[in-house]
Amino acid sequence: MRTKPARLSLGVSPLARAVGLVLMLLCMPTAVLAEAGAPSKVSARYNVTFNGFNIGSFRFESSVDSASYSLTGRAKVSALLGIVNWSGATRSSGDLIQGEPAPAAYSFKYKNSSKSGSVDMSFSKGRVADRTLVPPRSPSKKRVPLTEEHLQGVLDPMSAVLAMTTGQLDNPCNRTVAIFDGKQRFDLALSFRRKERIKEARPSGEPAVAIVCGVRYIPVAGHRSNKTVRTLAASEGIEVALRPIPSANILVPYEVRVPTFAGSAVLRAKRVEITTEMRQIALVH
Repeated sequence: MRTKPARLSLGVSPLARAVGLVLMLLCMPTAVLAEAGAPSKVSARYNVTFNGFNIGSFRFESSVDSASYSLTGRAKVSALLGIVNWSGATRSSGDLIQGEPAPAAYSFKYKNSSKSGSVDMSFSKGRVADRTLVPPRSPSKKRVPLTEEHLQGVLDPMSAVLAMTTGQLDNPCNRTVAIFDGKQRFDLALSFRRKERIKEARPSGEPAVAIVCGVRYIPVAGHRSNKTVRTLAASEGIEVALRPIPSANILVPYEVRVPTFAGSAVLRAKRVEITTEMRQIALVH
């Protein structure tokens, strides 16, 4: 009986970390090419699975035009027979300067059965101007020190992935983005892996092909150098699949996959609705 909690803790930690990274990667608004200048709104619903079992859902809304963006996301996760019950809401807004995001404000609120918390940040001139953590983070010698330099030239997680999807429709993978989530400073480095057909896609008049990018998680500061972080940093199996929608001149995320030693966390699109000045598109998988 005493061995069960120990085994369980090994499962909860990678599950929570993997799902957290997956949710962050999935906070991807569609990418409107800057020169197009057309407003775009997206409403999307995703399923969350771990080792093939459905454990939650993610809903996403975005509004992007040639000058600004606003992004929101809500997630719910329940796993391990109710031991992991987690919900979160995140919001980001800012300006688009030459097609690149310049965040102004970011918030993230979460709660589970035992605690709740929040992160609020404001940005100015490409750096974090202010941040508030609830509960406050206690100092720890086990964390890699975070300095003022780490708060410069960074994006919040949602704005960061918007930056990742502002490349050309046929080559969105060649990019590295500096990210600060209020607690940790890290990079996400994308590289091209392959193209694959989306078998689940229902006919929509759009190509059912995804561009799969490999994602390297590179911790920089603010994190604990523990087994979970080291495993994610060494992983070559993290992938995000982006589906080009040529008629709307945008990319939409189809799937995000994060493997851990305890299993794989996967988010996969169920329905994505896109509204532009020219048309409305519904993608069902």
